[in-house]
Amino acid sequence: MTLRPAPVDTGILFRRADCAGATVAAQWRNVQESPLCTTVTNREGVSVATVEHLMAAFAGAEIDNLIVDLDGPEVPVMDGSAEPFLFLIERAGLLEQQAPRRAIKVLKRVEVADGDRKVTLSPDSSFGVTFEIDFPNEIVSRQDISLTVDAESFRADVARARTFGFFEDVERLRAAGLARGGSLDNAVVVSGDRILNRGGLRYADEFVRHKVLDAVGDLYLAGGPIVGHFHGVCSGHALNRRLLEALFSDPRAWCRTTLAVGELVEADWAPRARVARA
Repeated sequence: MTLRPAPVDTGILFRRADCAGATVAAQWRNVQESPLCTTVTNREGVSVATVEHLMAAFAGAEIDNLIVDLDGPEVPVMDGSAEPFLFLIERAGLLEQQAPRRAIKVLKRVEVADGDRKVTLSPDSSFGVTFEIDFPNEIVSRQDISLTVDAESFRADVARARTFGFFEDVERLRAAGLARGGSLDNAVVVSGDRILNRGGLRYADEFVRHKVLDAVGDLYLAGGPIVGHFHGVCSGHALNRRLLEALFSDPRAWCRTTLAVGELVEADWAPRARVARA
């Protein structure tokens, strides 16, 4: 995978070198239903899977325009978090562009539910995430967190949280052709009352923090940062996509705005956007 700077108004664009340079825009409209991850697909059927952690890193680094070159159908999983991507982006550096940084402002509450699982977007002056999880496991159990998410808090409080799974599910998933590359190197694995990974957890509540990371990445498929508050209850990628669909299907629920550089707050002037440097 190679990240390349892109002109203003490009957005985030995936380009498959193994598919004659076919491109797939990182947009919620292109999200295809897939288990365990977020996959984007273009009209010709070219897909890129597991984009959520990379998209979260782009959101955390405040990157607006970028081309992601890949030689296969999936973003490298790295360690199951956004930290390796964020580290390499910060090492490369960011380039400011002479254009407004555009965002999506939530104007009224939007909700999508599926049984006990629920996601909402509500008006707010910045971007915040509240998440609640409840698993029938004594290690994970009930966890909740609420954060205002900006570049600093994402790096410190979210980026290092790894995806997680349960040891008893491994054989079932692999029999279904899923998680074949999964290991202790790229996920937190829980077995009963034990964490199997050497070194244990990176945060005491790493599980719910990773759900925040996933939500940040999925919501960045809106086409830019969101000014509003997200609340997820035992939810996942599918509901996140449905939430964006519900938001954009109601023209009274959102509007476009611009942001001050480095801040997820509205600006009444034209700030500069940011892009990663090669």
